Amino acid sequence: MTIQITIIKIEGYGPWTLKLGSDREGQLQIFQANLYSDLQKMFSERDAIVYFNRFDELIAISNGLSLEDHLSIEREISDVYKELNISMSIGIGTTPFEANVAAYHSRKNNKLVVKSKLVYADNEVQSLYSNSKELPKDMFTQILHLDVDNSTKVSNLQSPYEITSRIMKMFANLIELFVEQKAMIFFVGGDNFMAISNTVSKEKTLEIIGKIYETENIKLNCGMGIARTGRKAVQAATEALDTIRNLRDQGIISPIFEVDWI
Repeated sequence: MTIQITIIKIEGYGPWTLKLGSDREGQLQIFQANLYSDLQKMFSERDAIVYFNRFDELIAISNGLSLEDHLSIEREISDVYKELNISMSIGIGTTPFEANVAAYHSRKNNKLVVKSKLVYADNEVQSLYSNSKELPKDMFTQILHLDVDNSTKVSNLQSPYEITSRIMKMFANLIELFVEQKAMIFFVGGDNFMAISNTVSKEKTLEIIGKIYETENIKLNCGMGIARTGRKAVQAATEALDTIRNLRDQGIISPIFEVDWI
């Protein structure tokens, strides 16, 4: 079973920002927000999902997006941001982390799909889509949607920035715990995180949640979603998390719930 990851990168971003002068920060924040919005829309329309990595770099779950799909997105985004070069590197792996590494190496080794376009893919990816544009049968996504249990209670006791400090500290711990499992986790706002976690079992997830409670004294809820594509897996995970909340309202405590759409 595999997953496909696409790394989206603004090439030459640092030197380009210097051309904007010293009063550039506001412009850059607007630009980064707009770019993320545009990319999220383009990938979402193709049943994929995009996460911030660094602001000049994003990571997408791109299961089923063919080389032509990526080239089409590259053309669309280049028409909007003519002053910048935006590359996409595609990788496939058994785990999300392995797919990320494969994507990185496709760019590092200059495995261009088309010489005039900044879309990279290694021989495995190019071979996979050479004869078919269909979603490979062994490809799927598992998403964990985590949030803080009863976060309103915490927010009533601490200022916004104190809460941010706790959330970021917990995020750093979650990154380490999930990378150990060859998974990748992203902060998605508020008290929410999403982990791409194809090979992480429900039991291991409960163990990670337990470690966070031991070190941070914070309880996490976790909706687990499984589907063929990134967007559908996120939807399933969010539905699972909503189910946990609904069960809690009925007096039933369940820290993890799974929705499987495969």
